[in-house]
Amino acid sequence: MKHATANLSVQGLNCASCVGRVERALAAVPGVDEVAVNLATETARVRYASDAVNVEALASASTEAGYPAEVVEDGTVSAPDSTDETRNAFRRMWIALALGLPVFLLEMGAHTIPAIHRAIAGSIGMQGSWLIQFTLTALILLGPGRVFFRLGVPALLKGAPEMNSLVALGTAAAFSYSTVATFAPQLLPAASRTVYFEAAAVIVVLILLGRALEAGAKGRTGAAIRALVGLQVRQARVLRNGATTDIEIDDLMVGDVVVLRPGERVPVDGEVIEGTSYLDEAMITGEPIPVEKSVGSTVTGGTVNGSGALQVRVTRVGADTTLSQIIRMVQDAQGAKLPIQSLVDRVTMYFVPVVMAVAALTVLIWLLFGPEPTLTYALVAGVSVLIIACPCAMGLATPTSIMVGTGRAAELGVLFRKGDALQQLSGIDTVALDKTGTITEGRPEVTEVILAEGFARETVLSLAAAVEGASEHPIASAIIRAAKNVFTASEVEVVTGQGIRAQVEGRHVAVGSGRFMAETGVEVQALSEAEEAHMGRGETTIFVAVDGALAAMIAVADAVKPSSKQAIEALHARGLRVAMITGDKRATAEAIAAQIGIDDVIAEVMPDGKVNALNELRGEGAVAFVGDGINDAPALAQADVGIAIGTGTDVAIESADVVLMSGDLTGVVTAIDASRHTMRNIRQNLGWAFVYNTALIPVAAGLLYPFTGMLLSPAFAAGAMALSSVSVIGNALRLRGMERG
Repeated sequence: MKHATANLSVQGLNCASCVGRVERALAAVPGVDEVAVNLATETARVRYASDAVNVEALASASTEAGYPAEVVEDGTVSAPDSTDETRNAFRRMWIALALGLPVFLLEMGAHTIPAIHRAIAGSIGMQGSWLIQFTLTALILLGPGRVFFRLGVPALLKGAPEMNSLVALGTAAAFSYSTVATFAPQLLPAASRTVYFEAAAVIVVLILLGRALEAGAKGRTGAAIRALVGLQVRQARVLRNGATTDIEIDDLMVGDVVVLRPGERVPVDGEVIEGTSYLDEAMITGEPIPVEKSVGSTVTGGTVNGSGALQVRVTRVGADTTLSQIIRMVQDAQGAKLPIQSLVDRVTMYFVPVVMAVAALTVLIWLLFGPEPTLTYALVAGVSVLIIACPCAMGLATPTSIMVGTGRAAELGVLFRKGDALQQLSGIDTVALDKTGTITEGRPEVTEVILAEGFARETVLSLAAAVEGASEHPIASAIIRAAKNVFTASEVEVVTGQGIRAQVEGRHVAVGSGRFMAETGVEVQALSEAEEAHMGRGETTIFVAVDGALAAMIAVADAVKPSSKQAIEALHARGLRVAMITGDKRATAEAIAAQIGIDDVIAEVMPDGKVNALNELRGEGAVAFVGDGINDAPALAQADVGIAIGTGTDVAIESADVVLMSGDLTGVVTAIDASRHTMRNIRQNLGWAFVYNTALIPVAAGLLYPFTGMLLSPAFAAGAMALSSVSVIGNALRLRGMERG
């Protein structure tokens, strides 16, 4: 059975109950395996059996549940922008405010300021005031407030009430009661003949204000995606038939040659075939220092060319480019549902029905036991419970933090490929590091040449490089890179595992270990102390003999990256153990570990033994593994969290949960910081949301009235509810200030 993933854009999501309803509707479609609906992005991600259901059926299921949905084509890269939503939300709020302010002044002014009460009584009279309030409040409910009834009433009739249902019930109750008091007062006890038009009006105004602020804040949470999408170039200058032509980026093909002028942004991924320049790759890797590019160098779409001119052969276009893949990774992470969200889901599934039951019970208790006018008190308390308990904050608590946290991490060069890694990484105890290419540069270099008397450095290196030219050993390539001139060797003889000898420029040259030199009859005692010193630092040493005489000792090492020691110190500062897993000899591994402060060393590990090494480390808690090579892929997949160095192989990156776009270990620190800050932010948001709802519902129901004589106003309840949602989003936005680790 084949499986596929569909992305849906869903309208009408306002609270956690809406999310749960859409998830249940989609999960009920036969063939659907997994569903994750994100309130902050207003999207749904569905994994389904492609031979059992089609995406149109999924969109229809959401639409039939009351939440219109449409399919977002796979591979589509877009920038979520709530500008129109925010503008419309503020427009509705301003209309409601313009109509509601006179209602508030007429009613509350008459209650609190005697002069206004006398002015109203002496002019239009209280009945006239009520008629004006009725008219303006009706316009509010039929106009900007209609959205609550349009969405809330159908949900209520289906037996699946949500936030809009609570607002619709509360405002309808206040408006209906006031309408009866205005036009048929004889139906009410004399003591209860009062109006609450201002409560219905102010509730709508404040909730619309909250939604407008919420829409604006949600727009800022997507700033990272919009910044990444903004890096995409729309046109490219292509060299065809000897002339340059400007074409749309969508018309580019692999193999095209793009002409890049100074200061221009690279349109797509490619390889430099002519020219030299420096490229600013900060928006992709997070590294501020420009990188030199020349013939043979790869360039990434979205980066900025410096002062040189380049010709680039296109290697990847469209959805295959690095920038498009990065954007999709961030979108995937932002749309993820973390394990911590399951608690919210369980609570909100029953939350709104429970709130309605509590509101009904509140009304009943006030009617039975409340003081006169009991009906008035019952109405105020019941409406306050309905309004204050809307679970908006609970629904926004997790997704907004995820959006901002993963977006900011992406700006710092850390991509969370799998959303749950964001939570798991915050709980790791040990960071296990591959050595080659992760801690070290990944290729050996000549660190020192110690000469015997009578020999010159350049001559020895050139002779040694000529002999090593016949070898494929990494040390051979290091010597060849160090030599300025390379001669031609003949009569090459390779002694496996020992060394190599040949004729070069009429001289007999031998390169190899001390034992190989001894077998060749060359005495190396003069440089033995230097050899021991370099080997103690984890370096590899070889000797060079020319015409039977010792010429030099060459020390070669896979140099530790400059940032590795600093990164390991930072990991220690965060209370983490650091281990190194390597196939190197133990002496070499321990020398490097001592140099940079690694706690545990697991050496002489075969490529297929890294998984077993990880299992050993798990005895001390959860383990994150950092690697870059093909042989690291199994360990990256097996670890609690796999972190791939972005400069590594595609196989390693595909096996990882987190990808570091830069090639050094400081990205690991940034990833852990991003995880911890985001999870702390989520816990703060959830704590606030749960405390707010559980603490204020009893207050709204009138718990404090017997002790203080205070009953919460429905208008205050609406303001508190709106403030709760805005507070949660505002707290999540603090993550935008996160810095590199």
